[in-house]
Amino acid sequence: MTTTTAANPVLRVAPAAPAEAAAYFRASLTFHADVSDVAAALEAGADPGFVVLDSRSTASWDQGHIPGAVHLPTALIPEQAEQLLDRKTPVVTYCWGPGCNGATRAALALAELGYQVKEMLGGFEYWVREGFAYETWQGHEQRAADSLTAPVDAEDCGC
Repeated sequence: MTTTTAANPVLRVAPAAPAEAAAYFRASLTFHADVSDVAAALEAGADPGFVVLDSRSTASWDQGHIPGAVHLPTALIPEQAEQLLDRKTPVVTYCWGPGCNGATRAALALAELGYQVKEMLGGFEYWVREGFAYETWQGHEQRAADSLTAPVDAEDCGC
């Protein structure tokens, strides 16, 4: 049976050559960090080698944030980053979640100031959905992991 790629929306534009694809995905990993990888590095107990930056508003920060994160709303980065961050330490930015580009805007602002930076994919939403502890203005909280985002057995993930 023969199928035409012209009718197939997935293959209408041919996949990149393997070497091009490898370069693209390698580059993508230099710009992004996964929520569970950030959590694992923070939970390891030693200095993770990076700082986590919450770029959301104060009201959002008070609703919940990653323990140990630095709070620096994107609009304040140009005037306050130097007082709060060391240029020698990579920064991992996050905002609300996949529907928010605040972490991207914060990462851009920091990169333009000379910081090494990655964006945490999934943001605070996926931090909570994967069952990791977080802080609010009232103290520590943690919700059960959403089985659609965090398999019960991490070995099931395939990541």
